[in-house]
Amino acid sequence: MHASDLPLPRIGRGKVRDIYAVGDDRVLLLTTDRISAFDVVMAETIPMKGAVLTQISAWWFRQLGGVTPHHMISADADDIIREAPALKPHRADIAGRAMLCRRTTVFPVECVIRGYISGSAWKEYSASGTLAGEKLKPGLVESQKLEPAIFSPATKAETGHDENITVARVRQLLGDEVAEKLERMARAIYAFGEQTARKRGIIIADTKFEFGRDSDGRIILIDEVMTPDSSRFWAADVYQPGQPQPSFDKQPLRDYLDAERRAGRWNGDAPPPPLPESVVAATSKRYLEAYRRVTGDDLKV
Repeated sequence: MHASDLPLPRIGRGKVRDIYAVGDDRVLLLTTDRISAFDVVMAETIPMKGAVLTQISAWWFRQLGGVTPHHMISADADDIIREAPALKPHRADIAGRAMLCRRTTVFPVECVIRGYISGSAWKEYSASGTLAGEKLKPGLVESQKLEPAIFSPATKAETGHDENITVARVRQLLGDEVAEKLERMARAIYAFGEQTARKRGIIIADTKFEFGRDSDGRIILIDEVMTPDSSRFWAADVYQPGQPQPSFDKQPLRDYLDAERRAGRWNGDAPPPPLPESVVAATSKRYLEAYRRVTGDDLKV
């Protein structure tokens, strides 16, 4: 599914998700099979990706009940149809890929936790010894564990590139009290997730969380949580610091796009190059494997 058309008021469309209103205080998040890399949305879809992202998030939300309040009400199609009967003829469209959630006022920052230095953080550090302009200790190597993990917030971008910002900037945007609470919550969620995933042979190298304030004034975890799109998953049994690590995520797609950039066939902006069927299939396989490794089960929709 590249896009959805449900008989509900659509209130948003992101890179991957279509968002619908369900009454005044709930939303339906419909995760399509769209995929983005380097903040550019591809023309092709990745089979089963939307269901993987929704159901991994649902699994984590169930695990996190004692760690943090969150927005999920249900990710079961029949439960959702009971709450929104107009969706009954569209059960096949929502099955596995839709989540009914509490509606919130979303904070305009992504709360990134980096437990290991990789990706854009490594690129900046290797060039200047900094992350978001702030100095890190010298001598780190690529993929090294960061102790303690670093809270590294970023701006939220519906289109275009997200941008790392300083904690001081978050305080300016949200106020000291909210900024401190978001950092505490993000660290607690990451610590729980990292420990849980490691028991399954997965390292969560970094991840990003989003938060919102609900109608009762509570700050709660929203959006997706510790999925292959929001996180960098590594296999613990082959982890070797000092080099890039194989990932259980969209790595086949990133590798292909990197090769296209190096060859001068893509400048990194939209529109992206067409994806070969082999890249689409390999990426879909990675997503399904990530679900199996995290949850311990094969995905059933």
